[in-house]
Amino acid sequence: MKINIAIDGPSAAGKSTVSDQLAQLLGYVHLDTGAMYRLVAYLALENQLSLDDEKAIVELLKKADVKFEDNGDIYLNGNLVNEVIRTNEISMAASTVSKNPLVREALVALQKKIAANKGYILDGRDIGTVVLKDAEVKIFLTASAQDRARRRMLQNKAKGIKDDYEKLLNEIIARDKQDMDRAISPLKKADDAILVDSSNLSQEEVVNKIYQIVKEKL
Repeated sequence: MKINIAIDGPSAAGKSTVSDQLAQLLGYVHLDTGAMYRLVAYLALENQLSLDDEKAIVELLKKADVKFEDNGDIYLNGNLVNEVIRTNEISMAASTVSKNPLVREALVALQKKIAANKGYILDGRDIGTVVLKDAEVKIFLTASAQDRARRRMLQNKAKGIKDDYEKLLNEIIARDKQDMDRAISPLKKADDAILVDSSNLSQEEVVNKIYQIVKEKL
């Protein structure tokens, strides 16, 4: 029997990495919904559209050739965009784009359609509260803003990107406020979600903790 797993939480909490590893352990497919919004933001900026022009953005999205592969690769008009949609600029732009009702409507419908056959792990901000309200396992993965900024800085350093800790910390705090205060599908823990605080845990410990929760459900 396969189920669906919803993993929500704030920016830089490690949702995507944990979801990737969990998907490998379970033989599931990880659908990174945050990457979908990053892709839309990137598409809008590349075409010099206002991030608030939701009608134009949705029309552009309809015309674009977008592919989300089961291995996590994302293609836009034939080009692999895994890395270019992960910048801090795109991260903030994605939060702005995700406020637009028409954009959310289009992407949520796509996410629900993809996950209908079960065996999916979806991570984002509103998976357990909006996208997959009936997910058999719901996790709210969080960590302190300081810990998330430190991790993001280490990740960027590994990629050869120089970053300032205080700048990253302020950006993460701003992103949290933006995500929690938005009127449509704000970031919040679903009532039936299990809280996992990764602040003092290694990545392996976080994955194992959630894996045990899923095994108990299965």
